[in-house]
Amino acid sequence: MVTSDPNFIVGIGGSAGGLQAYRALLEALPPDTGMAFVFIAHMSPTGKSLLTEILSWSTEMPVIQAAEAMPILPNHVYVIPPNANLLIESHAFKVVSPRAMSQGRHKQVDFFLISLAAAMGARAISIILSGGDGDGTEGCKHIKAKGGKTFAQDLSAEVDSMPLHALASGCVDFVLPPERISDELTKIAARFFQEKAASNT
Repeated sequence: MVTSDPNFIVGIGGSAGGLQAYRALLEALPPDTGMAFVFIAHMSPTGKSLLTEILSWSTEMPVIQAAEAMPILPNHVYVIPPNANLLIESHAFKVVSPRAMSQGRHKQVDFFLISLAAAMGARAISIILSGGDGDGTEGCKHIKAKGGKTFAQDLSAEVDSMPLHALASGCVDFVLPPERISDELTKIAARFFQEKAASNT
């Protein structure tokens, strides 16, 4: 059983048009990066979400709906539950339900990324994919300020408001299609393993 902490935790935000991007990202990712991936999707607070099942078709990694006090493990994919805000405390999830909104706007991505920045510092990564509105931008700012890496989907986004809003803030390191975001994540993981091996010699 895997008990170690992930080398990075990747927060992935999206909304309208995001499903195709989520699947493209996962399909291009190897299952052994040592990272944990957390999908924060805007979804109906009253409906049953099939996102966990759908994403499991696109990766060999286990895909699990996040739950209160669940430990965050490497090489796992997690999905926000409906009608909740998801936070991180000590490499475990904290679920706040019912979810809070800010002035009628979705803020689930910001809430998660801000807590991710506080928990992981320079080993936090944010990805903003297809979606409307500007959720995720504030979270990216926090991650950038802590030395983490930030990504936004390029013009391949079906709905470009969320990635463009993040890009306009000046806090995005990489603007790429989902499969190339996966390539960069793989490089980041490889560098981490190389540096760790070098420090142990």
